Amino acid sequence: MAVRLLNMSRFARLSRPLLRTTRQYSGAAASVDGSYTGPDMKTTVPGPKSKELFGDLMKIQQAGGVQYFVDYNKSQGNYLVDADGNVLLDLFGQVGSIPLGYNHPAIKERITSQGIDTLVNRPALGCFPPTDYAQTLQDALLSVAPKGMSEVMTLMCGSCANENAFKASFISFMDRQRGGPVNPSAEEYASALYNKGPGCPKLSVLSFKGAFHGRLLATLSCTHSKVIHKLDIPALDWPCAPFPQLKYPLDQFVRENQQEEKKCLEEVEDNFSTSQKNGVPIATAIIEPIQAEGGDKHASPEFFEGLQTICKKYGASFMVDEVQTGCGGTGYMWAHEAWDLPEPADFVTFAKKMQIGGFYYTSERRTNEAFRIFNTYVGDHMRTVVLGAIVNEMTKRQLLGQVKETGEVLLTGLQKLEGMHPSLVHSARGAGTFCAIDCHDSATRDKLVGQLKNKGFQVGGSGELAIRFRPALVFEPRHANMFLEAFDDVLKSQ
Repeated sequence: MAVRLLNMSRFARLSRPLLRTTRQYSGAAASVDGSYTGPDMKTTVPGPKSKELFGDLMKIQQAGGVQYFVDYNKSQGNYLVDADGNVLLDLFGQVGSIPLGYNHPAIKERITSQGIDTLVNRPALGCFPPTDYAQTLQDALLSVAPKGMSEVMTLMCGSCANENAFKASFISFMDRQRGGPVNPSAEEYASALYNKGPGCPKLSVLSFKGAFHGRLLATLSCTHSKVIHKLDIPALDWPCAPFPQLKYPLDQFVRENQQEEKKCLEEVEDNFSTSQKNGVPIATAIIEPIQAEGGDKHASPEFFEGLQTICKKYGASFMVDEVQTGCGGTGYMWAHEAWDLPEPADFVTFAKKMQIGGFYYTSERRTNEAFRIFNTYVGDHMRTVVLGAIVNEMTKRQLLGQVKETGEVLLTGLQKLEGMHPSLVHSARGAGTFCAIDCHDSATRDKLVGQLKNKGFQVGGSGELAIRFRPALVFEPRHANMFLEAFDDVLKSQ
């Protein structure tokens, strides 16, 4: 496949959010922080109360991932309060899953006015949905659907969203192989229950090195970010292609980055060709707009367009995993909107800030028979009701514009800090407030994250080297500046 040179200057423009005037967006979230005006630390983190609670929990389950315990009643807006009364400015947002901060009044009002009956009587949506179900989906999910998509399937989390989207893509692939949604053969019916072909065909999913798509069996087979996720778990032998490893600053490495993306696309096509020759064709390729768990890795719009072109050539679905990037954190409702693709993706999966898992799909990818993509709850109607309030608040408060403004402050500040402390940090990058900066080694990264936490700033790690930022959509320039000042102090102390 001939791959045209990639326009990295276009990538640079899209990865830097447009600067909006503070006057246009300031005050949009003025009340969400309550009485908190900054961090207030009483103990080191974790404090004695958190340590005591950790001991209690460890008697019940493996809880080694717990950082500290949170008093959610006292947390407010962008501020998280731990069990020891420490107030931290949260730039991590429950692993990027908090859209409007803590205890937002619009969400509380929606739950009390519309959600109590649903909460008390959790419906089995696949069989007995409430009377307002279609309207709720329209208001909460379809009103913000990616361009070209008018159908959606709700599920629970990001892992099951991707897992079921894989199933839908396999069904769609086989329908096309048969020449349409025609009845399977008697042999297919007879063999499927015993995990044999042709009823259970040999198909595969292409994923990328460094990817994270979940921890269920098929999604874990497409996850390649940390060994601990995969150790001792049987996996499907599916192809894995290299994700571009870009160099920063982008404008200083245009040629190198173009060549890197060209090489990666060539390897993608080689995987498609080889899989087809081996009798295990690739039915779908899944990719994140920004590789999150893999270290906040970016690629240009042309790279993703090239991937979509290859998928189309081989009759595979093009699946965009927006579990981490969806719902506004990049300054776009959906990060892939910045690519300006010539046609929609086939599947777009979501969870985290959307409060509910699921996937959008084009009408050509609809599964025609009932019960093929199905479970008892098919999501959680309560969370969809809450999402309606979130979408309404995003529109009313122009929060995507605020994310772009704040993201410009945050990213520009990180770039200044890497210039001031080049021996400690480098490669600042991001879109909206979905930002990251690399350290020169893992030990330094972990040390900086810990020191920031004890100054009252919650951030997270990403991959081996990155510090990542995933604040709520109500995070403002004043919060970003507060963090940047503290980060400068921490870097100066090294």
